[in-house]
Amino acid sequence: MCKTGFKRTMVILTVLCVIFYGIVCVSADGGAEDGRLSIFNFISLFGGVALFLFGMDYMGKGLEKSAGGSLERILEKLTSNPIKGVLLGAIVTAVIQSSGATTVMVVGFVNSGIMKLTQAIGIIMGANIGTTATAWILTLAGGGGGSTVMQLLKANNLAAIAAFIGIIMIMFAKSGRKKDIGGICIGFAVLMFGMTMMTDALSPLKHNEQFAEILALFTNPILGLIAGAVITTIMQSSSASVGIMQAISATGALPFGAAIPMIMGQNIGSTTTAMISTIGAGINAKRTAAVHFYFNVIGTTVFLIGYYTLDAIFDFGLDKVQVTSTTIAITHTIFNVATTLLLLPFYKLIGKLAEVTIKSSKEKKAASAAEQSLLDDRFLATPSFALEQCVSVMSKMADLSVDSINRAMDLVEKYSEADAEVITELENEVDKYEDRLGTYLVKLSSKDLSIEDSKTATRLLHNIGDLERISDHAVNIQEAAEEMNKKGITFSPEAKKELKTISLAVSEILTLTYDALISKDLHAATHIEPLEQVIDDLKEQIRAKHIDRLQGGKCTIELGFILSDLLTNYERVSDHCSNIAACMIRAAEQSYDMHKYLADLKNEHQFMDEYRACAAKYSID
Repeated sequence: MCKTGFKRTMVILTVLCVIFYGIVCVSADGGAEDGRLSIFNFISLFGGVALFLFGMDYMGKGLEKSAGGSLERILEKLTSNPIKGVLLGAIVTAVIQSSGATTVMVVGFVNSGIMKLTQAIGIIMGANIGTTATAWILTLAGGGGGSTVMQLLKANNLAAIAAFIGIIMIMFAKSGRKKDIGGICIGFAVLMFGMTMMTDALSPLKHNEQFAEILALFTNPILGLIAGAVITTIMQSSSASVGIMQAISATGALPFGAAIPMIMGQNIGSTTTAMISTIGAGINAKRTAAVHFYFNVIGTTVFLIGYYTLDAIFDFGLDKVQVTSTTIAITHTIFNVATTLLLLPFYKLIGKLAEVTIKSSKEKKAASAAEQSLLDDRFLATPSFALEQCVSVMSKMADLSVDSINRAMDLVEKYSEADAEVITELENEVDKYEDRLGTYLVKLSSKDLSIEDSKTATRLLHNIGDLERISDHAVNIQEAAEEMNKKGITFSPEAKKELKTISLAVSEILTLTYDALISKDLHAATHIEPLEQVIDDLKEQIRAKHIDRLQGGKCTIELGFILSDLLTNYERVSDHCSNIAACMIRAAEQSYDMHKYLADLKNEHQFMDEYRACAAKYSID
């Protein structure tokens, strides 16, 4: 079942559950005096849930955009040991407010070969700890007392302050980063307001004995476990389901004996997001999701057996005690921290368990690096990191394009059948890169990108076309060299010297372009256009000299055609380098009027100075 279909099914199940719940708990006469919900309470409850989920999602996306992919890069690089992995997983999850998002991200890392399965285990464990942050935020905001400071920390007041700050930043801030922070504040305000709505809507149930009896059923560990898992699966977020449980706890009808198994079930339910994301993924991605499942199931089993065994011996008497928002946050944290401490020493065994249960099958090897899963669709859930992957793949594409041209120009001097075949292979690789990158960037462009990320995505779409065309010209040059080799003809010493000069100029402009592109150095990009103009001039000068030799009988018409083809391809390569440089500069200014940019540039004194220096360096006179 696809992810969309799964969510649709969950929505239908939710509606059915709500209808059943309404029959039991909603007052038919619209009043709440009998401890039942009025139709208006019911509407407020649904509105509160909607705002709570939207606020959590909006805040998480804002946090992820603001981070700009840095958190994901840290996850990718700093996982040399499981303890670091736990800490990083906890931090990233606390920041982006979603253990599911962190786990899906890790599944993508493992699927693409960026990360090994053993490295992923520590991050998954840490993600379970990081997800407890939401419960504590809701707990602290739900407090309040007599002092002014404590009153400000109450949910209503905190939401109002966050909303005011957020809307001011969104409306008046000019930088994209500040607008993202404003979005975080708005998301937090909506989340808090939704929590308040849920709590207020459920308040009549404080005196509803029937509702209390329903919740008491979940003191049965199996029922409580199933309830927690189902709710979290429907919500696709353990943080959201814990928040809803905290809202229910405000009624005073949720016993501790029911809260414990429900919290355990929520941790198991949180594994479904990663499992769904592995549909169509490789064997290691499936094993990563299995590790997440095994970790939570083993932890839940050990915790429940330990708790109920000790309760039977010492009779804690907590089954009838009503939980609070704080109690839920504490229990949630203790369970996740204790489970991590208990199972961390056995992380390799959990990995082995996943390998044993999900057996490897012979998978078809990808035909090229471009088809590798560095551009995994799972990364689209975190657009800033997906964009980083695009930049990484584009750098590989650029490296192949530059290599193909340099090899092709070497063939003109000394032909090699082996190198000619390599050039053809490189061009095919670059074509695959362009196709995969272009498709992926189109998908990515539809996501909610920050202003800076949007500029980068647009620039990449322009750049990959030029890089692909450069590799096409390498094939054209290779074919010209092959024709000369087959016919056994060669250029005159003067023509060879001239071609060597323009080849060196093309090689330099390729190096300048590659370095500027990879390092994102806009200043370095401005040095490319003067050299491009020199290459244009060299092309015309060499053609003129060829005509002189032709008239003097020193060259043939046949070689003249080949020389013209070579010069055209050299000049076109420099044009594409110029396009890449100009695109980098104009993208930074959010303008793509290349002709105006080039016209303005050529009127500058610095351009003329650099042009003269390049012309002197590559003179053929």
